[in-house]
Formats: sequence, C-alpha cells, structure tokens
Amino acid sequence: MTNEKKLFLPQPIPTPLLEAARVLRRTMTDAEQLLWHCLRRKQLGGFRFRRQHPIERFVLDFYCYEARLAVELDGGQHNYTDIKVRDAERSALLAYHGIRVIRFWNNEVLSTTEGVLQRIYDALNE
Repeated sequence: MTNEKKLFLPQPIPTPLLEAARVLRRTMTDAEQLLWHCLRRKQLGGFRFRRQHPIERFVLDFYCYEARLAVELDGGQHNYTDIKVRDAERSALLAYHGIRVIRFWNNEVLSTTEGVLQRIYDALNE
C-alpha cells in the first residue's frame, strides 16, 4: 500500500450552468430566502451550506459538502407527473454520487420553519 495522495482535479462547470446558478441566486423564492437566512454562516450545527450550487447538470437549492446533503425546496409545479419523474431521476443520480437529497415544500418552510430546520439538522448528523 502506498502513501500517495490522489490529486483532486475539479471539473470545470459549464458556463450555461454556472450562469443559471447565478440567476437563481438573484431570484430566490421567499421560502429559499428564509431558509438561506437560517443556513448561511454555519448557523445550523456549524455546517456550511452553499446556495444554488451546480453539480453535474443540476443546480441544487442548498448543498452541504461536508455532509454530502442536498436540500431541495419544491413549489406546486413539482406535483406534476413529469416533474416528479425528473426529480426522482435527479435524486437517483445524486445518490449515485453519494449525495443524499431531502425535499420540502415551499409552504412547509414558510409555515413550519423550525420543524424543517430540525429535520435538516437530523439529516446532517446521521
């Protein structure tokens, strides 16, 4: 067994995906703004989150690299069958890369913020 360290070479993020993430950061929903206010600056258990973080061909609403946890907020459009299928495919691809995904409805974040934060905290500490 050798003590060689693998050199990490990050993959460049495609420009359109990077720009999409930037636009999403500027146009966050009320629920995203509220949750970001609670997650930023390591406020939840000392874990650092990134908002609108590009991975593969997706932009994750919130992502904690340390815990390999993605937090996705969904609006009513996620009730449609085609979007449910796309969300499942996305979650499966992220799981393949070792990233867990937890989802909340926007109205859930707005009405029961403390409960949502507790569930995120629990997932971070699993």
